Amino acid sequence: DLGLAGFANRVDVAIADLLPFPAGAYAPVGVLSEISGSVATLVFEMSLLAQCVPSADPAVAMCGHVGSQVKVRAGNGWLLATVRTQKQDSGAPDAIVAVVDIMGEGDLDLESGQLQAFRRGVSAFPSPGAMVYPATSDDLQRVYANSGGAVIEVGTVAPTRDIRAVLYVDAFLGKHFALLGSTGTGKSTSAAMILHRICDLAPQGHIVMIDPHGEYSRAFGDNGVILNVSNLQMPYWLMNFDEHCEIFLTSRGDERQSDAEILAKCLLDARTRNRLSQELGRITVDAPVPYLLSDLTSILNAEMGKLDKGRAAAGYMRIKNRLEEVRADPRYQFMFSGMLVGDTMADFIAKLFRLPSQGRPISIIDVSGVPSEITSTVVA
Repeated sequence: DLGLAGFANRVDVAIADLLPFPAGAYAPVGVLSEISGSVATLVFEMSLLAQCVPSADPAVAMCGHVGSQVKVRAGNGWLLATVRTQKQDSGAPDAIVAVVDIMGEGDLDLESGQLQAFRRGVSAFPSPGAMVYPATSDDLQRVYANSGGAVIEVGTVAPTRDIRAVLYVDAFLGKHFALLGSTGTGKSTSAAMILHRICDLAPQGHIVMIDPHGEYSRAFGDNGVILNVSNLQMPYWLMNFDEHCEIFLTSRGDERQSDAEILAKCLLDARTRNRLSQELGRITVDAPVPYLLSDLTSILNAEMGKLDKGRAAAGYMRIKNRLEEVRADPRYQFMFSGMLVGDTMADFIAKLFRLPSQGRPISIIDVSGVPSEITSTVVA
């Protein structure tokens, strides 16, 4: 009968007996209904959320909205959570049910009621019925404060106006990450900005970007090198056997398996003709040992000549025809030029990774001009 506000007042009185709480702190806006690991369900009272809207603090004014942050009282500390979804409670027209993601926890500053010493993870979970409060800009300032280390600034923390949003470069680059958004929301612009910031921070670094649509060339004209089909010069012999199959085999089913066995034998023979293979000892068909395309063709002809005419030679002819087709196609010259056999892996890696960087640490590999049927192979 007391309603959510009355219930909150009674609980706050009970808590105050144990943990002094600042009189000037913001009033609760809801209660914890359910919690499971890093996800919790909250119940907000719409009238209490409405009281937050006039606040001059944008973080408080947005309290309860999707994407906003709230605090949940947990013993003598706070849990910080981000609102993920919300819906109206069918049983209580004045209530909103929200699902939140728990970001971490912090200690309670008894003088101001603010969150301090924020840390990821949760050591003590609250029980259902715990009070939910608005997170203030001061709270978020403490959460997102720079704790040391190299950082790049990428914007401001919404919905605040002046809290810097930074990325810790070492931690950021030490894991996989993705930039997600619908068409036109600025994914490409954000990626370019982040890479520019990293290049400014580490001009002697080494960054490789695969550009599938040719949209980043202009963005890195001053601090990067653009590699495309006109200057990439990627040695074909660097490919492993599976990648050779992707380019040289056109058959399917049982024929493909038979053709793969033919290609494996002839490719290994071509690699072993290089003096490097003698220095290395035994090599496999995957070894990045240079070989001549003319050697591969002559070996195919020699092996085919040992067979009876007819169907047995069909696999050799398919591979030979495909090889000649690729060599004659100008779209493949960046990869299958005879001049590339003299290159070394060290030269190619140095070119790709900017070793030394000479103040231009990023390589943009524009694959928009690469034939679509081999784009995945080139990237691999």
